[in-house]
Amino acid sequence: MSAIFLLDFETKDRLQNGRGNTLLVAGTIYQACKYYELFQNRGFKKCAIVTSYDGSLQSIKGETTDTDEYTEKLRQYEIYQKMLNGKTPEAFEEEVKNKFVKEPAQMKLLIVVNKLLTGFDAPSATYLYIDQSMRDHGLFQAICRVNRLDDDDKEYGYIIDYKDLFKSLEKSVQDYTAEAFEDYDRGDVDGLLSDRLEKGVERLETARESIKALCEPVEPPKDTLAYIRYFCGSNTEDLDLVKEHEQKRVSLYKLTASLVRAYANLANDMLEAGYSSAEIETIKQEVKYYEQIRAEVKLASGDAIDLKAYEPAMRHLIDIYIGAEESEVLSTFDDMTLIELIVDRGKDAVNTLPKGIRQNPEAVAETIENNLRKVIIDQRPTNPKYFGTMSELLDELIQERKTAAQEYEDYLNKIVTLSRQVTQPATSTQYPQSLNSPAKRALYDNLDQNEALALAIDNEIRQFTMLMNRFLPNWRFYKDELNRSPLEN
Repeated sequence: MSAIFLLDFETKDRLQNGRGNTLLVAGTIYQACKYYELFQNRGFKKCAIVTSYDGSLQSIKGETTDTDEYTEKLRQYEIYQKMLNGKTPEAFEEEVKNKFVKEPAQMKLLIVVNKLLTGFDAPSATYLYIDQSMRDHGLFQAICRVNRLDDDDKEYGYIIDYKDLFKSLEKSVQDYTAEAFEDYDRGDVDGLLSDRLEKGVERLETARESIKALCEPVEPPKDTLAYIRYFCGSNTEDLDLVKEHEQKRVSLYKLTASLVRAYANLANDMLEAGYSSAEIETIKQEVKYYEQIRAEVKLASGDAIDLKAYEPAMRHLIDIYIGAEESEVLSTFDDMTLIELIVDRGKDAVNTLPKGIRQNPEAVAETIENNLRKVIIDQRPTNPKYFGTMSELLDELIQERKTAAQEYEDYLNKIVTLSRQVTQPATSTQYPQSLNSPAKRALYDNLDQNEALALAIDNEIRQFTMLMNRFLPNWRFYKDELNRSPLEN
């Protein structure tokens, strides 16, 4: 069982990526200690025992110390003392429970007997391994430990029953649920358990149908450019078009994530779930296809920056169950945005784009334009005059491209130059040497390039800020609060 358990930690997604963890219910304290010892010996260190055992000398009073006649109690005592490492059982339990709840990647498994099976709330708990005869209230409470909501990648908890408590080989889920909880009203336990494969197939098929319905209106030939225009808009000169299509993109991102998770949960058991080999390959290619569309649209719209924090878990699933090739391409954008890459590498940055985009010049152009437009809009409040000019230059460049007034290579060279102007104003425009900060340059640009006035206002603002910091240290906090709370008339 321990070997199977460790394999699950290498193959089950939430256990492998550290976002979820596990409870193992042992039959006795000694059995819990033996499990712990087995895991430790196999190098699995992020686990602990939580039981009612106090690990005191009193617990082995009267037991033999003959090395040839170790009793269970003595061995149990030794394992516990090694685990506690000088801490009291109470302090140790509190520490590992906190880690289990708040840092699941650092405490992946708690081995229990009776403790923590009631009232212990750990949303990260995803798998419950039962190696103890249980029924009715105790079984009901144990199952409830893994049904707490957590992140989106936890659709439900999993029960691994090593005692055949539900007689799953003999009866349907509905029947064995009724028998295991025969002392409960039917209404209290209906739906508590579902067959994993049956539920997995249902979720996968629903996810497939949903994303196909969302993408059905995309114009033929349904290539990368068609998807970009459907989800981002077809006119990169329109400032509001990408924003207007935002809800469609959000639906695409959510439905693709649901599809990837549903596939990952079933990927290793698809034959057992009733799919043929041909169907399995078809579904895998579908998941790969829609994940590629999601990645391309996310990059083309400029949403990649806003969604960066959500990517690691998704990329983990893609690498394992779909293939790492496209994931490796997208990892280029982990530390740098597309525009930063263009500034850094020039037109060679185009080679870092996903294959579907980089093979289509129009898709490349619209992707860069959407991303550059996003940077301009985000930065405009800091210097309306300068970034207004940048927006006009971008419009002119888009018009030149659309009228085929220049070669693709010339366009790329110009878009690289404009990207550098947008991201590096200080080096792109000749400012007087005295304007040595973004704030001074912004004042200068928006005061008809009056250097003296810009410097005077900047000095007044700095003096005011110094006084406020001196006499009202928390003034910035109050300012933010006022900005968040509209005044009533």
